[in-house]
Amino acid sequence: MFIRNIFLIVTSLCSASFFSQSAFYETDNVREIHIDFYDENWDHLLDSLYIQGEGGRILANLHIDGSTYYSVGVRYKGYSSVSINNIKNPFNIKLDHVIEDQNHEGIDKLKLSNVIHDPSFLREVLSYEVCRKYMPASNANYANLYINGVLWGLYTNVEAVNKEFLIENFGSKYSPFFKCNPEDLNIQIGGLNSDLSNSHGSDSASYMPYYDIESDFGWSNLYHLIDTLNTVPEEIEKVLNVDRTLWMHALNYSMINFDSYIGYGQNYYMYLDQANQFNPIIWDLNMSFGSFRLTDASQLFYGGFDINQAQNMDPLVHHNFISVAPRPLMTSLFESERNRKMYLAHIRTIVEENFQNQQYSTRAESLKAMIFQDVLNDTNKFYSNEDFMTNIYDQVSLVSSICPGITQLMDARSEYLSSYPGYSGEPEISNISNNSEGTQLLGNDVWIHAQISDATYAQVSYRFGNNQRFVSVEMFDDGAHNDGSAGDGLYGCKIEGCSNSVDYYLYADNDASGVFSPARAAHEFYNMNSNLSSGDLVINEVMSNNVSVAADPSGNFEDWVELYNTTDFPISTNNLYLSDNLTNLLKWDLPNHVIPANGYYVVWADEDGGQGEEHANFQLSNAGEIITMSNADSTFIDDVSYLMQNIDVAYGRSPNGIGDFTMLTPTFNSSNDMTSVIADQEVNVFTASPNPFTDCLTIDSSGSYSVIDLFGRQVMQGSDNVINTSGWTPGVYFLQMDHSRVAPVKLLKIRS
Repeated sequence: MFIRNIFLIVTSLCSASFFSQSAFYETDNVREIHIDFYDENWDHLLDSLYIQGEGGRILANLHIDGSTYYSVGVRYKGYSSVSINNIKNPFNIKLDHVIEDQNHEGIDKLKLSNVIHDPSFLREVLSYEVCRKYMPASNANYANLYINGVLWGLYTNVEAVNKEFLIENFGSKYSPFFKCNPEDLNIQIGGLNSDLSNSHGSDSASYMPYYDIESDFGWSNLYHLIDTLNTVPEEIEKVLNVDRTLWMHALNYSMINFDSYIGYGQNYYMYLDQANQFNPIIWDLNMSFGSFRLTDASQLFYGGFDINQAQNMDPLVHHNFISVAPRPLMTSLFESERNRKMYLAHIRTIVEENFQNQQYSTRAESLKAMIFQDVLNDTNKFYSNEDFMTNIYDQVSLVSSICPGITQLMDARSEYLSSYPGYSGEPEISNISNNSEGTQLLGNDVWIHAQISDATYAQVSYRFGNNQRFVSVEMFDDGAHNDGSAGDGLYGCKIEGCSNSVDYYLYADNDASGVFSPARAAHEFYNMNSNLSSGDLVINEVMSNNVSVAADPSGNFEDWVELYNTTDFPISTNNLYLSDNLTNLLKWDLPNHVIPANGYYVVWADEDGGQGEEHANFQLSNAGEIITMSNADSTFIDDVSYLMQNIDVAYGRSPNGIGDFTMLTPTFNSSNDMTSVIADQEVNVFTASPNPFTDCLTIDSSGSYSVIDLFGRQVMQGSDNVINTSGWTPGVYFLQMDHSRVAPVKLLKIRS
């Protein structure tokens, strides 16, 4: 066992995302995609499938930047953007429709939009780029689409919100997941869509026509959210990520994206994260920047609004006026004065970071220059070349309305918002510090300090891992909270019983306005962490031959490693690493997960990160190897050298957490003291001789057995006492008894 005595203290700004984005969606590249349909009448077939509304697909070959994929499934995408009278329709392409696991850079579904509502060709890509700064949102770029060798036009290429998206942004994909789009969109006054109202009663089945479930279960969870939101909104943070919801509303109102929850109560997703909070996911931004102006479901603008009204749209219209159609995701949250201040603080951040500084117009010009020739080459687009060149600045007449110029709308919009009550007058937060420098965090109390001016309230929100909700502790400037003298502007509060890793952010407000630090909280946050010491967290049990003991969430029986928190405090796996290679101790970065005091955490060693963040990038060798756990600076926390294991036999500590390793009956995610250790006399109930051997091997056993080579392949199975081994390749073999937990015997074949 290795000894550790080095501690690492880090305070940094972190983001809540988990994995890097695929280069396929890199915004500054125009992709080239070819669809070669198997059927000559492909357009008639797709039209028919769309009219039938059954979601069927037809087959084609797909070529992406030179890579070819066969038998992909193609259908039209969307609702208002599809017409059998259009030449240029949007496409939904499923790469693994026929061939299992077929994907392009991990992507198994493409969503190509036909830019029907946007003469500028900029709205979708530009608005998604803004959204990704503040909450999980799809990547988006452009693609020239060819059909059967003919250029069909320039499309926007938007990342699907699917299980791959969930793993990338939430670390898991098995929790309740809903696309909030009704089967039949109700556009009548007071019409009910995916609005999260409780208008359909107490039976969750009554909500099925309004929400599309994309997980194996979750209707009761969704109804619990709806019931809490509408009947006990003061408890909503138990089931809803309120901060992320406020960000979605702030983005929609800042950029006048009303083809969303605001308008018809649609075009968003809900996912239940590891902290058991539903998270809204913004979606379908092709009509942002005022392109959709039919309704906002409020008393003032239910029948639509003009460009001037869009520029001056009240971001709290659903609080200050009557909601004609139910919008409890706004009205219930906006009942809280502090929520309203937080919401307006988010709007201020969006406006200052993107619009007041003209960053958005500079970016729009850059994107326009990149796609300029591609748009001119698109003979199937819905607008003229002049419309494309004009709409970045000026309005363009559409068939039934007028599409505002992006800067025409947003320059006036940002000016209006910046003068809105509650936008300005916020406190100032500076000089954030803590007293953890040079100490171990685990189990200790930490004081957070900040200089805050012009505040009447301040708080620190913190968590120890992604599977915890942020909880808030009030800060004080009263001289009694390690904050200097009362009234000196130095605020303080204490986080008690810390984990080894702490994510946190600050918020303060006064009668006028609120402010966050960092400004993009809680999508971004500060972090402090320290190294673990030997014995705090241990490798408690290893299983490299799991045939029937425990299945992962996908139903597969994979190798696993169980970790055990030996302390009375929560331990975070943030900045910890597992490895099966002594030359690369930082082989796999564990997720930011909290293990409770005296609790367990199982990692699947199956080399399949596509199943979630708890799946390591290595497998366990059944021949035996060493597993290490290290801090980020490569100092050891724990290690185990395990032996070859028979089927469904584990190698674990006995007594639990502190003892030596031995063969035992598996105790997946629970104490090893609840099982029986396989006794030494049971381990050595058969022998083989001679060992090393050459051309003949004698087995002293009355049962059947198997011989396995070093790579886990079965060489033979039998029950004879004498084996002819003359044809075996020299090397290491393992002899194990069938239908037994007896440990295998290592054999060595040498040349004759």
